Amino acid sequence: MTKAKANKILNILNKEFHDAKPALKAKSTFQFLIAVILSAQCTDKRVNATTPLLFKKWPDAGSLALAKVGDVEGVIRPLGFFRSKTRSIIGCSKGLVERFGGRVPGNRDDLESLPGVGRKTASVVLGNIFGVPALAVDTHVKRVSKRIGFTNFTDVVKIEDDLCRVIPKAKWALATNLLILHGRKTCKAPRPLCPQCHIKGLCNYYSIHFKS
Repeated sequence: MTKAKANKILNILNKEFHDAKPALKAKSTFQFLIAVILSAQCTDKRVNATTPLLFKKWPDAGSLALAKVGDVEGVIRPLGFFRSKTRSIIGCSKGLVERFGGRVPGNRDDLESLPGVGRKTASVVLGNIFGVPALAVDTHVKRVSKRIGFTNFTDVVKIEDDLCRVIPKAKWALATNLLILHGRKTCKAPRPLCPQCHIKGLCNYYSIHFKS
């Protein structure tokens, strides 16, 4: 993948998904962080259906840090892995209160020191909330990047490195959102909708499977 080709792909996707942003709904940086943690192995639609009650009961780090485990589990049960996610979001809230005055820090090291916050979650928060150049590799980005030809790797760190090599820093967060949206709408798993894809002329997968 060349930088010129990567730029063409992003320009086309940006026209299709103008002003691409995360689908997760939140009223504060704290709520966005919690929503991203909850979105692991779960659809954003289901998270958005669950978080209004969660944030009504516990709207900030201070309140969620004091929440009873069983009460939180009861609210987020529909999201799957609710026990581990409950530990993560309560632990994260406690960490925010104890070490950062209840505020979400805007740097990677501090974010990743919090329970439930890995590299992907930190990148999503940094890129979309704080404007820090960050590219997140979730399941959609991983699948789409391999199919289009951004990378030949399956390891998320190596995929991130390949993407960052050809995409300008200023577009890392945007590229993440565009590739996610493309994966949800067109480049689906397991069967992509290649004939109607706007970037099929630049895609390795389409070239191999559809063009004679």
